[in-house]
Amino acid sequence: MTKLIFFSITFVFLLSLPTLSRFQRCNKDDENVLFKIKKSFGNPYLLASWQKTLDCCKWYNVECDANTSRIISLTIFSGNISGQIPDEVGDLPYLQTLVLRKLTNLTGEIPSAITKLTHLTMLRLSWTNLSGPVPSFLSKLTNLNFLDLAFNDLTASIPPELSTLKNLNVIHLDRNRLTGVIPESFGTFTGNVPDLYLSHNQLTGTIPKSLGYLNFSTIDFSRNQLTGDISMFFGTNKTIQTADFSRNSFEFNISEVVFPASLTSLDLNHNKIYGSLPAMLTGLNFQYFNVSYNRMCGQIPQGGDLQTFENTSYFHNRCLCGSPLPACT
Repeated sequence: MTKLIFFSITFVFLLSLPTLSRFQRCNKDDENVLFKIKKSFGNPYLLASWQKTLDCCKWYNVECDANTSRIISLTIFSGNISGQIPDEVGDLPYLQTLVLRKLTNLTGEIPSAITKLTHLTMLRLSWTNLSGPVPSFLSKLTNLNFLDLAFNDLTASIPPELSTLKNLNVIHLDRNRLTGVIPESFGTFTGNVPDLYLSHNQLTGTIPKSLGYLNFSTIDFSRNQLTGDISMFFGTNKTIQTADFSRNSFEFNISEVVFPASLTSLDLNHNKIYGSLPAMLTGLNFQYFNVSYNRMCGQIPQGGDLQTFENTSYFHNRCLCGSPLPACT
C-alpha cells in the first residue's frame, strides 16, 4: 500500500513538470532560426524570453498560427538592437508580419533573403539606420498590403517595380534621402490605390500625369523639391481625403481647381501657387487647411470652415485679404 501511494505521488509530480516534449507547440525549425537571429543581434536583453525552457510560441515578439503552430509574426520594437538584418529572417517560411521598428542601431541594407517570405503581408522596417537603396526585389513580395520603410537613411531613386504590388494599401517611403523623380509607373497600380507617403526626401521633377488617373485617398509629397501642377489629384469625381503638398515648388492657378467633397485636410504652404481661392472651398468640411507662403490674391471666401483656421494658414501671400486676415480695401 505504501509503495502504491509513493508511485502515485511520483506520477502526479512528474505530470506537473513543464515537459516541453509533451506540450511544445513551436516548430523546431522555426525555433532554431529564431536562435540564429538572436545570436546575430548579440543576444540582446530585448530577446531575453527566447529560451529553450519556454515554448517559442510564448516568446515575446513572436506569434504562432493557432492551427499549424508555425511562426507567422516577428515584431521587434523599440529596444537596444545592434547589427544588420540577418539573412536567417528569410528562413521563417510562413511569416506574414515582419516588424523591425525604432531600433536605432540597426544598420546595413535590406537583405534579399526577405524575398523568400512569400506569405508576407506587412513589412515594417522603420525608425532605424538602414541604408542603401529601396530594393526593387521587394516587388517579389506579391502579398504585401503594408510597406513601411520610413525614418531611415535610404538613398537613390524609388524603384518603379513597386507599382506591380497589387495588394498594397499603404506605402511609406517618407523621411529618407531618396532622390530622382516619382516613377511614372506609380500611376499604374492595377489593384488597390495605396496611400502614398513620400515626404521629407529630395525628390525632384514634376508629378507624372499618370498619377492623376488614379483615385488616391491620402497623398503626402511634402518637403521635397517637386515642381509643376498637382491639380490632377482633384476633381468632382475624386475621393481624396488628405493632401499634403507643402514645401515644394508647385506652381499652378488654384482658381481653376475643383476640389472634391471628400477633402478634409489640405496643406499647400510654401509653394508658388497663384490665383484666388475658389468659393467652393466654403462647402467642404476641413479639419486642416493651410495655403500660407504662396502667391495668391483676392478675398478669402466667407463661410464654412475657412474662417475657423488661424490667420497663419493664409500668411505671406501676394494679396489675400478678408477674414481671418485684414479686410480687403
